[in-house]
Amino acid sequence: MHDLRQIRENPGVFDKGLERRGMSPLSAGILDIDARRRAAQTELQTLQARRNDASKEIGAAKKQGDEDRARALMEEVASLKDRMTEAEAQERNLGAELDGILAGLPNLPAADVPDGPDESGNVELRRVGTPGHPGREAEHFELGEALGYMDFGAAAKLSGARFTVLKGPLARLERALGDFMLDVHTREFGYTEVSPPLLVRDEAMFGTAQLPKFREDQFAVSSGHWLIPTAEVPLTNLVSDEILDEEELPLRFTARTACFRAEAGAAGRDTRGMIRQHQFYKVELVSITAPEQSEAEHERMTEAAETVLRRLGLPFRTVVLCTGDMGFASRKTYDIEVWLPGQGAYREISSCSNCGDFQARRMKARCRPRGEKQTRFVHTLNGSGTAVGRALIAVLENYQQEDGSIAVPDVLRSYMGGLERIERHG
Repeated sequence: MHDLRQIRENPGVFDKGLERRGMSPLSAGILDIDARRRAAQTELQTLQARRNDASKEIGAAKKQGDEDRARALMEEVASLKDRMTEAEAQERNLGAELDGILAGLPNLPAADVPDGPDESGNVELRRVGTPGHPGREAEHFELGEALGYMDFGAAAKLSGARFTVLKGPLARLERALGDFMLDVHTREFGYTEVSPPLLVRDEAMFGTAQLPKFREDQFAVSSGHWLIPTAEVPLTNLVSDEILDEEELPLRFTARTACFRAEAGAAGRDTRGMIRQHQFYKVELVSITAPEQSEAEHERMTEAAETVLRRLGLPFRTVVLCTGDMGFASRKTYDIEVWLPGQGAYREISSCSNCGDFQARRMKARCRPRGEKQTRFVHTLNGSGTAVGRALIAVLENYQQEDGSIAVPDVLRSYMGGLERIERHG
């Protein structure tokens, strides 16, 4: 959500930020609605003051026995009440219109974000590891099905397209990856593990900006709740409507949860395999910081996600997203892309975003410096630490052997009961 005061004071800066996002200037229209709403508020205050004065004058007139004046004043009060009702409705309607416009606008990019129309404008920052060339560069679904532990047919029978059933050692490998990631983030990076609800209310989805713009990408249930698309939603909203002591910041939360996405905008993309699923597991990282801390925290969060891939021995690269490829709520995003030999390409496995105060304004999440009365909005950050399903894909493809078996990465063997190799069932 945008600060209306800042739009009033710096409309050109606001429009320039929208322009970098590929949007037309909107400050003039926003400020026009704002001016009319403020005029309605002023009129309402004037009418209320006059009604209060007239009510007092009625009593004085009656005390003086001036019934004609008292009657005229009562008629004026009745008229004022009608005009106040109209002014209240006008102010309410203009406020709703303004809120609707602001709620649908993306965050403005940070000054150091590169400009660009789409992913072609992203800038690579670093590469870690050398993409390998196994003797057999099969894709993950070929490997999983050949091993007998990945069943898309059973999933389709149960749930339809974009679901997967994992069995035996692949199911355990998925669990092992999540456990390993949580251990790294809690033991080495100071994140507090949380087990949050998977169902949330409208307010939580609005707070992190999934609603209203991305309604079609979500799964709603009959109770009026939403299945979470990512643990970012409940973790970030832990501080909604709160005033935090600034000296307690940053707060760092992590969770491994199932995530649910309708993928309404992804028709025809990655239709085979586990790359794009309606249900998947992800280890999420969320930080709540004071405004001055967020840039350093963004680098730290990205390092935490990269550490997971380094320990797994997976080649990856980190890019900064350009203005045309950033997420709606982000002011700056780093994407980490893991190498997939089966596709011969780097694919996203983590996005780490600094949202500034954009989500905090929607959630009304504030902090107060010690000894001060004035509060200010916190900054929120979120990142994948990492996507468990995509990490599973990357391990299968990067650790595939010539005979179709999968070597278990060293750091996962203790989580796998000492298993060193996943071989064909039977």
